Amino acid sequence: MHRRKFIGDCAMAGAVMMLNPATTAAAAEIKDKVRIGIIGVGLRGTGHLSNLLKRNDILIPAVCDIDPERIELAQSILAGAGMKKAAAYQSGELAYKSMLEKEKMDGVIIATPWRWHVPIAIDAMNAGIVPGSEVSGAFSVQECWDLVDTHEKTGIHLMILENVCYRRDVMAVLTMIRHGLFGELIHCRCGYQHDLRGVKFYPGVAFGKEGKHESVWRTLHSINRNGDLYPTHGLGPVAVYLNINRGNRLESLSSQATKSRGLHNYIVEKGGKDHANAAIQFRLGDIVTTTISCANGETIVLTHDTNLPRPYSLGFRVQGTKGIWMKDGDQLYLEDTSQQSDEWESSLPYLEKYDHPLWRRYTSEAEGSGHGGMDFFVLNAYIESLKRKLPPPLDVYDMAAWSVITPLSEISVARKGEPQAIPDFTRGMWIHRPVVFGLGDLY
Repeated sequence: MHRRKFIGDCAMAGAVMMLNPATTAAAAEIKDKVRIGIIGVGLRGTGHLSNLLKRNDILIPAVCDIDPERIELAQSILAGAGMKKAAAYQSGELAYKSMLEKEKMDGVIIATPWRWHVPIAIDAMNAGIVPGSEVSGAFSVQECWDLVDTHEKTGIHLMILENVCYRRDVMAVLTMIRHGLFGELIHCRCGYQHDLRGVKFYPGVAFGKEGKHESVWRTLHSINRNGDLYPTHGLGPVAVYLNINRGNRLESLSSQATKSRGLHNYIVEKGGKDHANAAIQFRLGDIVTTTISCANGETIVLTHDTNLPRPYSLGFRVQGTKGIWMKDGDQLYLEDTSQQSDEWESSLPYLEKYDHPLWRRYTSEAEGSGHGGMDFFVLNAYIESLKRKLPPPLDVYDMAAWSVITPLSEISVARKGEPQAIPDFTRGMWIHRPVVFGLGDLY
């Protein structure tokens, strides 16, 4: 039997056993309620809070934020749901440490500015609390190793809250892949292609102390860094498709960046050529393109594109020996299946036919949860793994492998596309780790 098929078949069988409710119930006592704190109650954090409060298996003992207005808003959301006030931690950027030390919590959601994700996750694991971390790229390769080392030292799990892995069309394509419709996968494309000029400058062309929400901190990354700053929305789903860290792994990358024009032009258009911010030199190239090679011979092209006018797209493309799917245009071609040879057909009937079982089961619960329903699924996976004390489906090794793309892409861009080796954060375990994502009845 071909080695790759053998690994995949064994992984699939093991995963089904691991996530079948009949086996998970016997493996661990299922908690009725879990206590989850939230660090960072800005727009994303309060969104998570609202979704958590729709459930009957959640307690919110504490919230943390440096902005008193956000703490007040979080408390009003709790009160509106008939919940008692949470303990509030707001005395500076390190207030979260007191929260982790003092509060009895099963898990903590980290929805802070990017630079705090890894330090807080590490402190949470050291405190015996399972972090659910929001996404971004890491700041160094060492940060990623620190996450893995802390998990392995403490035995405490971590889940990266990559909601796009649970997007309905993304999961339907995963089902199609597992049914063999595309044959053996060869190449994937993806990225974060999102016009964020109005986010980086809000209101008007303000940022930093004069800005609001993410413009307070996010714009600074575009001034100081040049690389793929936000890789996981595209890479996460593709990594699931390619069984990364579970029979396959990311091996190396090469990144190139264009010149930077979009943010400067936006400032001039909105504020005039004499506006103070028009003199800023932005390091971030308007489009950063990263090519990644995998251990099993596949390639991935990853694009970061946030500074130019464009419609939103994650640019998904999945191509194998039997066919191809592209999200843009919702088009698909399957050899020996598509009615017209060498012509695209709509992928929508296939997405409906291969709708993932989790979406069929939880459609009503997901309605209104945000981002087309996928926010329900990523939180549900986190909570159900907490209740069962089981490894989450998107774990610390995934967070490390996906997030390290950012610092490695920065190095590669600075060195004119020089290839960079991607560390094996599993230390060889990727060869036999079972596939788990989307194979169970719960997550």
